[in-house]
Amino acid sequence: MDFIYLGFVIFLFILAISDLWVGVSNDAVNFLNSAIGSKVAKFRTIITIAAAGVFIGAIMSNGMMDIARHGIFRPEQFSFQSIMYICLAVMVTDIILLDVFNSLGMPTSTTVSMVFELLGATFAFSMLEIAGGDNGLGFADYMNTEKALSVIMAIFVSVALAFFFGMLIQYISRLIFTFNYRHNLKWKIGIFGGIAATAIIYFLLIKGAKDLSFMTDDVKAWIAEHTWELLGICLVFFTMLMQVLHFCKVNVFKIVVLIGTFALATAFAGNDLVNFIGVPLTGYDAYLDYMASGETDPAAHMMGVLNEPAKTPVIFLFLAGIVMVIALATSKKAHNVTKTEISLAKQDEGDEMFGSSRVARSIVRWSSSMATGLIAITPPKVRNWINRRFDMEDIVIADGASYDLVRASVNLVVASMLIAFGTSLKLPLSTTYVTFMVAMGSSLADRAWSRESAVFRVTGVLSVIGGWFVTAGVAFTSAFIIALLMHFGGNVVAVIIVIAGLAALIHNNIRFKQKNEDINGDKDFRAILASQDNSQTWKLVSSYVTRHEVGFLGGLAEKYRKITDGLIEENVKTLRKTSNELKQEKIRLKNLRRKETLCLRHMDTEEGLRKSAWFHQMFNNMEQLYYSLRRICEPVYEHVDNNFSPLPEQYAKEFASSRDKVIGIVDGISGICSSGNYEDLRKYDEKISALQTEFSDMRKSLMEDIQSKNVNLTVAYLYLNLLQESEQMTIELQQMSRASRKFQQG
Repeated sequence: MDFIYLGFVIFLFILAISDLWVGVSNDAVNFLNSAIGSKVAKFRTIITIAAAGVFIGAIMSNGMMDIARHGIFRPEQFSFQSIMYICLAVMVTDIILLDVFNSLGMPTSTTVSMVFELLGATFAFSMLEIAGGDNGLGFADYMNTEKALSVIMAIFVSVALAFFFGMLIQYISRLIFTFNYRHNLKWKIGIFGGIAATAIIYFLLIKGAKDLSFMTDDVKAWIAEHTWELLGICLVFFTMLMQVLHFCKVNVFKIVVLIGTFALATAFAGNDLVNFIGVPLTGYDAYLDYMASGETDPAAHMMGVLNEPAKTPVIFLFLAGIVMVIALATSKKAHNVTKTEISLAKQDEGDEMFGSSRVARSIVRWSSSMATGLIAITPPKVRNWINRRFDMEDIVIADGASYDLVRASVNLVVASMLIAFGTSLKLPLSTTYVTFMVAMGSSLADRAWSRESAVFRVTGVLSVIGGWFVTAGVAFTSAFIIALLMHFGGNVVAVIIVIAGLAALIHNNIRFKQKNEDINGDKDFRAILASQDNSQTWKLVSSYVTRHEVGFLGGLAEKYRKITDGLIEENVKTLRKTSNELKQEKIRLKNLRRKETLCLRHMDTEEGLRKSAWFHQMFNNMEQLYYSLRRICEPVYEHVDNNFSPLPEQYAKEFASSRDKVIGIVDGISGICSSGNYEDLRKYDEKISALQTEFSDMRKSLMEDIQSKNVNLTVAYLYLNLLQESEQMTIELQQMSRASRKFQQG
């Protein structure tokens, strides 16, 4: 039966390679966002520097392997078979979790998933051992509760600390440099660059050097003994170097951002490598010890050997580094910038990805009240001085970047310091959330969250953090269940689960390859903002607005038909689904208007101003059409859901005919907008006028029925609302088509 366990080890290494590849592809933006968001250098340059950092970080990550070996469980209490099942449960869960969360588009953290998968699988086997034995041992004897708690607390605390230090250091940096930092450097830039470079050297080399597998004890002792001398030398050297570079007209902030990118990439690889290969290497070491022991019963051989410090062969770290570098350089996902962090940290209002939530509104309201109180007690001179330091009037961020180099420097240096410090303490911090929260803290300190955007960005931050809790809960529960299935089902069930894990892995890869749509945002939107030619910009804007206008009209006709059919057929499921779709449509319309306004703002001409007026008229009509649809859907859904009396057949027939005419007009106007041929609009004006007369006659007839008591009043009120809103829709359609013609043709 030993060949089965050999197969399990091979499977673990296959998953390790996959985790390395997918993990780097997903997490690359964590250490690339600041450099790319500030447009500090060409993309190829940034990737090259990050790849070097990833490779060095992989070589330095040996000490982190102890987390997977004995950081969560006490291996001396578990047999070889149990350890193999725990490793398999963790890795299979990781693959399935990644597949499911990617399908749902929810944020994940490899660190959080690994820690809680280990906790879930270990808890399952600990529970089984306690239930089946009479040795008097408790959970504390099977699980390294103290270390596990410190790891969990480190992840919690790191999120708060990342936000706090990102906010604090960015606030101080902005007070020192201001937004007009190019004219306020003088001698400050040398000190800033020297401190930043020294901090990176300290955490990445001095703190990380002790974990290098090829470092001798004498060298480690010498570094520990002369730490402060080395730091002093580094500070003086880098301060002088940065100041000289500044005098030579070199942008020191660019140097700091690139060094920070290298440092964060190194910290990422050094910290997160354990998430990808720590568990497979634990299974590999357990298998080697079992085979060397000569034991024939895998359930009898105990794994106390895993208490020894990890001595990962350099070849494994080297190969892992190679895989990560190749993934970073070739993965299509790693070559695209994710919108989430950059959108939430953008200096001005942009494409706000998230809607508004009640919790976010409460937080913003409370924060605004507290800020108002602090401002009130601040001396006027101090308040005016601070406001001058944060003044952005006449300041344009270079190259259309989302934020400037000062903030990019703070993001990278603070995040890399925190993650590298966690690595030195052998605490697997979440790179995803540390970098994210540093960026959120620095953007808040930089006054990037205006009153118009704060509620959306707070909602986004809460959504990302909420994803962490979902990841933790699902990871723990899934690993717990899979571990139990393996225990009770034995090797047969383990093999089946392994095959299921491989199938999930293959499915995930195939689905990603088939996903042709750009996952990182709207290509046309980015193309418009990148355009420098006004004539070309107008063509792009015109096409962009038309596409969304036609899409809106198509959705309007479809939902109008579904709502009215749902009323006539009393189909509550259709109405419920349409009602939910309309709620999402409100968020989409808001985001769409903001994006299209930014596109029009990019046309810095008198023509752009004139067209902007017609655009907003057209969009107001679109919003009124949406609200008319909502005012139809809500009472209709409530009516049918409460099982009230149906719409009489006579009303249903006469309305169905008029309804079809409304849909025909919507489709016709949609076709005109799509083709750009507005000559036929007059024909639809005549149809709309005739239809309005028709609705007026139907309303008059309904009033006569109400007066003569020939109709159920509840049904009558519902039908009257349906007629009035349908007529209002035709008016808005007519105005929208005229505004669209003016917008497109002038």
